[in-house]
Amino acid sequence: MQIDNKTLVIDAALVRRLVATQFSQWKDLPVRPVVHGGHDNRTFHLGEHMLVRMPSAAEYAAKVEKEQQWLPRLAPLLPLPIPTPLAMGEPGEGYPWEWSIYRWIEGNTAAIFPIADLNDFASSLAEFLTALQRIDTTDGLQPGPHNFYRGGPLMTYDGETRQAIASLKDKIDVEAVTGVWETALATTWRDAPVWVHGDVSVGNLLVKEGKLSAVIDFGGLAVGDPACDLAIAWTLFKGERREAFRALLPLDAGTWARGRAWTLWKALIVAAGLTETNAVEAAHAWRTIEEVLADHKSESLL
Repeated sequence: MQIDNKTLVIDAALVRRLVATQFSQWKDLPVRPVVHGGHDNRTFHLGEHMLVRMPSAAEYAAKVEKEQQWLPRLAPLLPLPIPTPLAMGEPGEGYPWEWSIYRWIEGNTAAIFPIADLNDFASSLAEFLTALQRIDTTDGLQPGPHNFYRGGPLMTYDGETRQAIASLKDKIDVEAVTGVWETALATTWRDAPVWVHGDVSVGNLLVKEGKLSAVIDFGGLAVGDPACDLAIAWTLFKGERREAFRALLPLDAGTWARGRAWTLWKALIVAAGLTETNAVEAAHAWRTIEEVLADHKSESLL
């Protein structure tokens, strides 16, 4: 059955009906939207200690079962809390995909709430990523459509990147941008695959009392090249803080070049309007492009 995402209404009333019919033990708990609930999923409070995540499109629904399977295995090996799945719902009430119930994690998204000390934040995040990359990858999922190929080869997005560069040719330094991209394409991850989160962004990092308190939204989870998890170095950190973050991660120069390119790809397609976005995200994309180019130039002068 073809689903029209524009007419599909995912609201508290739908969640109440699904919970009541599939998880009667929680049918009397109140349901209300989470204020900053994200784009890929619609998120709702279920009582005071749980949340419901409803994929907003078919391409996001493929992530539900993966998170249910792997997050409980990864959680004990990580230094920060990650989502704890409590139940997986089935399609119903006109909603076509599987959905999840998780334990609520206290904290606020770093995209909205202040970080007290960026150096401490960088150190905590680097510790988390290092621990994630050290976890045994046996039977781990390879990059693919389920995570938009995060952890896979950059070449997957070569056509899209060059399309964005062409459409922005009057607004960007084409030679510099192409140089960043092609420098990265000339490198390869040659070590064994490691676990990647796939979307380490301020929207998926929680803070509590100004400190990094949890990492959420593992829809991009896979095993592969960790370069995709480095974008935060250019979207949040600058100058000495970026260098400090880099020094804390045991990754080679080629991986950082690919991380720079992953960051540039996303910023370019947002700036070029090749993906759904808003004015705030577009402005952030332009700032990110500037950061990436400046960082690449400074490294080239070393």
